[in-house]
Amino acid sequence: MSLRVFQATGKSPDPYELERLAEELVARELVGSSYTPRTTASTELPIYVPLSHDNPHLTAEVFNVEEFLLSRSHMSLQDLRSELRDYLTSLKEELVLLINDDYEAFISLSTDLRGEGSRLEKLKLPLDDLRKRILESRAGLQATQDSIQETLDARTNLREEKALLHLLLKISESVTRLESLLLISQVATSSLESHNSNYQFHLPAPAGQPVDAKSQGKRAKHLSRVTAEYTQLLYHIEKAKEDNCAFVDEIRWRIDRIQSTLTSDLDHVFSAILGSLTDTKAGKVSDQERAKLYVDLTECLRIYDSLHLWRVVEEIMRRDVMQTFVKKTIFPDALATSLSPVLPHTPLPAAVSTRTELHGGALLPRTPYTPFTAFATKQNPFEASHVSGPVHLLDESNDPLAKLYNQILRFIERDFGRIMEIAERVSLKAGSTKPHSSIALGNYDLGDAQQASADGFEIMTNVVWAEIGRAIMDELGTVVFAPGNPNEFRKHHSTTQAFFRSLEFLAPSTHSVQNMRSHPVFTAFQRRWQLSVYFQLRWKEVVTKLEETLSSRILDPEAPSFTPGRNVFVTAQAAEVFIAIASCWSAEGYIPDLAHRFWKFTLQLLSRYREWLESSLPPAGGSPVKPAVNIANEKTSAIVNPPRSSTPGLTPEATIESTAADEILLRQFATALVDIRAMTSQVLHLWREEISMMLPDTSMEDNTEGVLEVALKTQLEQLRTLSTSLCSQATAILSRRCCDALLPVRSIPSQFRAMSNKRLPSEPSYFAPTILRPVRIFFGIGIGGGPGERLKEELLRNVSTDVVESVCQRYIQYLTAMKKTEESLRRLKKGKKSTLSIFGSATAGKDDGKDEERIRAQMILDVEAFKTEGEALGVDMHSMDSFMVLDQMVRAELVDGDL
Repeated sequence: MSLRVFQATGKSPDPYELERLAEELVARELVGSSYTPRTTASTELPIYVPLSHDNPHLTAEVFNVEEFLLSRSHMSLQDLRSELRDYLTSLKEELVLLINDDYEAFISLSTDLRGEGSRLEKLKLPLDDLRKRILESRAGLQATQDSIQETLDARTNLREEKALLHLLLKISESVTRLESLLLISQVATSSLESHNSNYQFHLPAPAGQPVDAKSQGKRAKHLSRVTAEYTQLLYHIEKAKEDNCAFVDEIRWRIDRIQSTLTSDLDHVFSAILGSLTDTKAGKVSDQERAKLYVDLTECLRIYDSLHLWRVVEEIMRRDVMQTFVKKTIFPDALATSLSPVLPHTPLPAAVSTRTELHGGALLPRTPYTPFTAFATKQNPFEASHVSGPVHLLDESNDPLAKLYNQILRFIERDFGRIMEIAERVSLKAGSTKPHSSIALGNYDLGDAQQASADGFEIMTNVVWAEIGRAIMDELGTVVFAPGNPNEFRKHHSTTQAFFRSLEFLAPSTHSVQNMRSHPVFTAFQRRWQLSVYFQLRWKEVVTKLEETLSSRILDPEAPSFTPGRNVFVTAQAAEVFIAIASCWSAEGYIPDLAHRFWKFTLQLLSRYREWLESSLPPAGGSPVKPAVNIANEKTSAIVNPPRSSTPGLTPEATIESTAADEILLRQFATALVDIRAMTSQVLHLWREEISMMLPDTSMEDNTEGVLEVALKTQLEQLRTLSTSLCSQATAILSRRCCDALLPVRSIPSQFRAMSNKRLPSEPSYFAPTILRPVRIFFGIGIGGGPGERLKEELLRNVSTDVVESVCQRYIQYLTAMKKTEESLRRLKKGKKSTLSIFGSATAGKDDGKDEERIRAQMILDVEAFKTEGEALGVDMHSMDSFMVLDQMVRAELVDGDL
């Protein structure tokens, strides 16, 4: 579009549109090639194909003019028109020939149809009769079909009624059989109201008399048979209820009576078996009898599972076993009295672990006590294979709560361990996912509604933990959860968490552990811990002691009221800060649930230490110390544009007071630097060795540990920034004091001119070895006990390099001033040469040359001695530009030769 607009304006560079015509020609050739493809390039002329009926363009359903014209692009329009006219003429001729060939048949068509109307009328007469006969036959067939269908429907109804009667007979026989198996006496009346009051669901009283194991086993098998028959009866009743049979409603009271009797007998048998297994009298039940009792117990659990009466089992175990033990063990004075040990069922030589019986093997007797630390392993106990052995016990030395927990663990392992495993195996085998039957189950209200809706046995959750958790909260809550004494509170918390882990080791599956942790009693138990109050007490304990230490702001180790630190710290304040940080993550104070608060407190302690350092150190501009940056900025100006004045504009000679002030500042800076570096290294070591492993597991979150480490390093980086500033100030003080030692350099020319001995010097000046003495004293080189002796390995090379750089700049300034002074003297002497005596002129010129040679030799010796001192401090003198300029200046002539 833009090209055409450009052409319309008359400014086109191609007025004949040759490019457009070439593009259209190429496009036309490409389109034409789809109809006459060529495999290879050819220069032959196209073959002329005349128009015919086989032309694809003429036989297409829709005639495309453009494609047709493109296929004849080798012809001109006049030739194409002539060809089309010729083809039209041939079509007309073919049409005329076609009409002539079929004209005779076309003309005789009307003649051949004469008389056909009368013949059609004759054929129409018998059709009405045929229609009537067909309709009569169809009606007869329909009547016969309806009769047959009625007969079939009647037979179907009879068959269904017969099947229903058979079903009702089966139900009646099954009910009668069940009443016979359960020894239920027949009752003449059939009133449902009169029997509901006589057969209510009830739980038997606890079994207190011994039970014959043989008869008990037969009774369990008998109940298993009754349960199978009862399950079949329930299936038949469900099918009969679909037809709304009144018979089912009439015998419902008998079914309820069967259910009540079955559950009552089953509860009694299960309670008796459970009482026999949990009897603590030694030698009462042999190992063989115990194995048979476990078989009967398994059969009872299977019956309960098939009837979906899981909560009934839990209620029996809770009432007959667990509540009795809890009442004897957990009471308000339980932690103040000695607890009686939990004895095994049989004497130790004949004892066999319940887990060993489960696996069918036998092991040697094991020690009944195994220490268990407060911080148990995080390994999932259900990922490893179960091995026979004692329960994981807690370390009960001087801990009555741990002794109580160990007694509970031993009891659970002894009386519930094998039962929980059998119940879990029964639930997994049966699936326990079938829908509840409205007839099979009664309306039991035996516990929490949320737990009652779960499928399968949950003995660990609803029996063991529910009773133990409630008893601890009700009876021992004022002691266990009391936060008044932080040490006792943490001890109780860690012991209880270890008890939870030991309890989870006894759980039959991870699913049981999850259900236990989601139980309302567990949630309420965890909420009883007043962790926020415990943290406030720990915070107050740490902060009170720390703030008392930080009230002293003295950093000078030689001050009378200075308090030395411990271990790697110089000050007691830094040591107390690190002790406070370490106490947050020590085993005596750390609680995993408070990890986020202890982490925040750690960062706050580091920030508080940095604020204390900033307030204890003198302000950066409070002392007349020249910053090292200003000294470094004088390098270029001193070399390129030396000052014209003969008096160097530097600081005046240090007085005794300023020297003492500098010494105090250096000691303060060195103390702060040592403590900052020690704090950084110790905190990072604590992070790697303890903190990073004690924080909660965050593997499922996005790089949480990396974020925490960045936060810690950011806080430490602020301390490093402060140490960098302190190091710069200390370097500036050392540079100024070393530069003050160069003042005697200015008097070297006058000293040599006043000497009567004109020999060349052979040793450096007295001040040369003292130039870098402040650096050696600061780092304790040659003399022990320097303030920065512990910083030697980290800062000696860098600080010495900066100081030597400043000294070289100052040295260059002095030499430049000396050179200008000597040039001025040479001009002055040259102006007065004409007035001198002819007897003394040659001798004076000769002495002046010798003086300059001696001055230059002395300065070379001084620079070489300075170089030796710098290299002794680890400075690379040859790579320092300022020193190379200084070396060249002292080796050059003091005065230009043309003067």
